[in-house]
Amino acid sequence: MADIKAGFIGLGAMGWAMAGHLKHAGLLADVANRSMAKTRAFAQEHGVLGAANPGELAKHCNVIALCVSADADVLDVTRAIAAQAQPGTVVIDHSTVSSKTAIEAQKIMRAAGGDFLDAPVSGGVEGAKNGKLSIMVGGDADALARVRPVLEAYAGRIAHLGGIGAGQNTKAVNQTVIAGVMQGIGEGLALAEALGLDPAVLLPTLSGGAAQSWYLDKRGASAMRNEFNVGFKLALMHKDLGIARDLAASAGVGHETLDKSLADFAELMTQGYGDEDVSAVLRLKRRNG
Repeated sequence: MADIKAGFIGLGAMGWAMAGHLKHAGLLADVANRSMAKTRAFAQEHGVLGAANPGELAKHCNVIALCVSADADVLDVTRAIAAQAQPGTVVIDHSTVSSKTAIEAQKIMRAAGGDFLDAPVSGGVEGAKNGKLSIMVGGDADALARVRPVLEAYAGRIAHLGGIGAGQNTKAVNQTVIAGVMQGIGEGLALAEALGLDPAVLLPTLSGGAAQSWYLDKRGASAMRNEFNVGFKLALMHKDLGIARDLAASAGVGHETLDKSLADFAELMTQGYGDEDVSAVLRLKRRNG
């Protein structure tokens, strides 16, 4: 795609940073968001257009990235884009939704003469701000090749996992692994506190050996300081893990860790902690200990 005119829809903590990288790369033409106030703020700060809705944005953008919250949002936005899009428009969805939704969205865009890639991301807000996200792509290889400059604006790694839906299935695996990691970290840190170990010595020691993980490095110290507002909201993780559990059940594989994590996050949400980082699972481990 020689002349990319990119649009970005969904200006949350991650989307704002990702769209900013697109502007820095000289590719961003327009943005849109559910809140028009946020659209105007971004447009004024970065000197781009601010569309009132996805359909308006689609009239003059030929690559459109999405970072929204739910399956229904992805389908609604894709339909609005398809109704106004020029032939050849490619939608790149960075949301975390089901692979079934990705398949349906691709059908919508192809019926309009365009295409759709499911491209969920990992790396958190830090990865978005640093332009180092890991992007898991499903869909047509030629479509990916055409829009790769857009992804390269905010990616540290781009992996093509297969046909449509493969990106979302990979994200489900990613979230399943994270759930297990967070369960272990939560129990381990609760035990360390109960034993009176010094976090300043403990954490670098753990990270220097086989217990090392991204979450331990990035969230261990803040969790032990009772700071749970630093990263990915556990309410969103709860939604993601529901998708993963459905896939695991359909595939006939074990999902005990998913079940436990879903129950823990649901309990934290009922206690008013849904906007906290997933490391807030430490709250429950302390109590149960």
